[in-house]
Amino acid sequence: MSPQRVLLTDRAWPNADIERATLAADGVELVEADATDEATLARLAADCAAIATNWAKVTSPVVAAAKNLKTIARTGIGIDNIAVDAATARKIPVTNVPDYCVEEVADHTLGLLLACARRVAFFHGRTKRGEYDLSAATPMHRLSGQTLGLVGLGRIGQAVAHRARAFGLRVLAHTRSGRDPAKQCKMVDLPHLLDASDYVSLHAPLTPETKHMFSSAEFARMKPSAYLINTSRGGLVDSAALWVALEQGQIAGAALDVFDPEPPDLTQPLYLDERIIVTPHAAFVSEESLATLRRQAMEQILSVLRGERPNNVINPQIYD
Repeated sequence: MSPQRVLLTDRAWPNADIERATLAADGVELVEADATDEATLARLAADCAAIATNWAKVTSPVVAAAKNLKTIARTGIGIDNIAVDAATARKIPVTNVPDYCVEEVADHTLGLLLACARRVAFFHGRTKRGEYDLSAATPMHRLSGQTLGLVGLGRIGQAVAHRARAFGLRVLAHTRSGRDPAKQCKMVDLPHLLDASDYVSLHAPLTPETKHMFSSAEFARMKPSAYLINTSRGGLVDSAALWVALEQGQIAGAALDVFDPEPPDLTQPLYLDERIIVTPHAAFVSEESLATLRRQAMEQILSVLRGERPNNVINPQIYD
């Protein structure tokens, strides 16, 4: 009998050695897609028992084409690139790895915040071009005593709050539920958070309800001296509205690690502006986080193929 096959749609790392070795221990074969368009993925998924996806979209037609599909694993946290409803209708478990990069993203968020506060990117760019001028930047203020507003307070948001307090920042948070799981932040509504915060950091999932949750009205409410930081999902921010807000002086700047679309068109004025810090969706990356992510995603697939219930099932109602 031929081995069961797992389709790996795409990856943000150099090779699939960890994935291949983890699956091979159970006699399961890995198939790598050579393109991520819907037709190619549907064709390759047709005889696969599982799909593992990083950024590629696993659409309803891809799910429908995989007649023997038993599970879909997201090699990451967010599942907005997977047709979860289509999988759920067939009682196919969808999994993610929600805790593999908490430390890394929290560290990156604080790094971006510090870069904004101390004008690091601004000074770096100017100095590398031969301008050695301390007075070129806008005035800086002591970080201790300023306010950080967290929009979303999951694992990463909580880790950011813990780090921020070490720098003397006052931390406010807003969640849709209004609850603080760790009971460590003052919970406020979004207008209050925008009014009060010197830095606003996004840690919310991307859903139809949260898409472009930061647009013209939100930027207009922020302090002219405030910075926006996004290490969560690009779609949370209306980039056109962000550019208008910068041009009109409604906010001081932004630090972005995620974009919509991704990768973005880096020739756009928004990304060329000195008030914007840009990193290439790098917040989740470390040697340790990637190794954890890749093994856990494959182990979740193997659990399903063995007839077991995997960890971190996004659609647990399929087991009811």
